[in-house]
Amino acid sequence: MMDIVPKNKPASGDCFEMKELTARICRDYLHGAWKKVTANNIGFKHICGGLSNHLYHVSLPGGLLTESKQENEPKDVLIRIYGQTHGEGALEALITESVIFTLLSERNLGPKLHGIFPGGRIEQYINARPLLLEELSDERLSVQIAKKMAAIHSMEVPLHKAPEWLWNTLDRWLCTFDTMQLNNMPQSIKILLEKTNLKSECDWLKTKLEAEDSPVVFCHNDFQEGNILLPIESDKQNNNDEEPRLVIIDFEYCSYNYRSFDIANHFAEWVYDYKYPKHPFFEEDWNRYPTEKQRLSFIRAYLREIGSRENPKKVLREVEVFTMASHLFWGVWALINAETSNIPFGYWEYANCRLSSYFQLKQKLSSKFQQKRKMDD
Repeated sequence: MMDIVPKNKPASGDCFEMKELTARICRDYLHGAWKKVTANNIGFKHICGGLSNHLYHVSLPGGLLTESKQENEPKDVLIRIYGQTHGEGALEALITESVIFTLLSERNLGPKLHGIFPGGRIEQYINARPLLLEELSDERLSVQIAKKMAAIHSMEVPLHKAPEWLWNTLDRWLCTFDTMQLNNMPQSIKILLEKTNLKSECDWLKTKLEAEDSPVVFCHNDFQEGNILLPIESDKQNNNDEEPRLVIIDFEYCSYNYRSFDIANHFAEWVYDYKYPKHPFFEEDWNRYPTEKQRLSFIRAYLREIGSRENPKKVLREVEVFTMASHLFWGVWALINAETSNIPFGYWEYANCRLSSYFQLKQKLSSKFQQKRKMDD
């Protein structure tokens, strides 16, 4: 099948050609009033651009809105056009992400899927905003996040079930890192890396995590505030007794993984403010890390949702160990992006923060590991 999106046409910009393309996609894949849209009458806005995906908010003209309501068709949609796929496994990752999106749509855990076309898909447009960092500590929202995480973890997805994604990804990144020219690496990172072998750290960490016997489930792996949307109508109703309705997005890192990685990673994200206006464009503040009471509240809500009678304190300890994995994973991610990404972000500084936190937590937990080994002996 030929691609709908011409390979010689840029998929970005508010140009008439893109309006024609999106209007044609809507006519071909949607019903009712959408059969009458043209490039001259649709509402059109390019809301995101980049190398990976291009997003367009497309809406029906006023004259067709009444007909749309009669046909029970959406009044507006989000058209996602995929960018070029590069690198080993890029096409496979794109197919996997599309399958996951479809399953989440069917289970009402993500935006509704309206259609799939060669080169992209049509999604439900959600008038929403990402959560603010400080809202992660809002008890009502935190409980809802725990429930959403539990629902995703309860899914059966046709992917490889072994928890190999974490280690395979780290191994791939470290192989790439070994071949990179690191002319701009700050002295602080050089000193940190001279003290250790990251591949050896991965081997050591894998042994420790496997000893925790954490359940392997389908994980999101990036539960940070930017990937949790609060619909505007829920935002306006936030003062009433209704539970806030959250939508989870961006399933780029989804895989089968250890349950406690997802929980630990979410708690770690409370610490990092990515809205900081000056370089390095993030701020680390461990005073924001959830208290034991907040962590237990989240874990209890999670366990209730999956119907588990596990001891929340046991899961709490498990999550503490998996926090090392979150730090190491995103620390190595930052090392790679520091040399390859054009996004204005302090990747070197972020790598330093996450890797330093990894080693600090490893030292803190080492006495607990030794004590546990003595008890086992």
